Amino acid sequence: MLRLAAAIWLALALPAGAGVVAADYADPTTRYGHGVLGDAVEWGTLTLRERSGRQLSIRLPQTRVFEDTAPRLADVDGDGEAEVITVETDLALGARLSIYGPRGLIAATPFIGRPNRWLAPAGAADLDGDGRVEIAYVDRPHLVRRLRIWRLEGAALREIAALDGVTNHRIGDPQISGGVRDCGAGPELVLLSADWTRVVAVRMPGPVLRDLGPNGPGAVARALDCG
Repeated sequence: MLRLAAAIWLALALPAGAGVVAADYADPTTRYGHGVLGDAVEWGTLTLRERSGRQLSIRLPQTRVFEDTAPRLADVDGDGEAEVITVETDLALGARLSIYGPRGLIAATPFIGRPNRWLAPAGAADLDGDGRVEIAYVDRPHLVRRLRIWRLEGAALREIAALDGVTNHRIGDPQISGGVRDCGAGPELVLLSADWTRVVAVRMPGPVLRDLGPNGPGAVARALDCG
């Protein structure tokens, strides 16, 4: 069974002519024994469905897996069509954030550099109000706990901001916590403090961190609902 994505992403309006309208993972595999999401199963294939109904499969080599909850659709290059954001892991080099389209890989961040090192996506939105979409993730949410924010520029992802001391995942959780909210003043990220005791919001430009209150049952969901 596919894991349900817990990160809540800002919905981006896509026109009727958009290409990719759905994405999923397939070909479960145990060839990578990290188990950061609570089990030993990762994914070997990304499947895409276009508005025309055509389905495509992007299969990774045996040295890589999709170590992720679910693929995420967002128009990250502003062309009016959705791209697919994934967490792709090399068995020797750890995770990277990869963006795919119908023609295959569009761009990716560098691999972390060693096995059993992961990243947890946090959201995709125009975080600084300049009309371009930024993509955020927490780098090694159990160790480094660093928010990193990237933007697709041409055929490459460029890091534009970073912030230490936040996280969005605990080892073994099948979900990624937090996401993007807009409470009327523009999108911001909802994350957790490094010790998991506080819910925080991060806004661009900056990034600037703001405390939203103590963590507890339902606290993150209330924050995402602007409560």
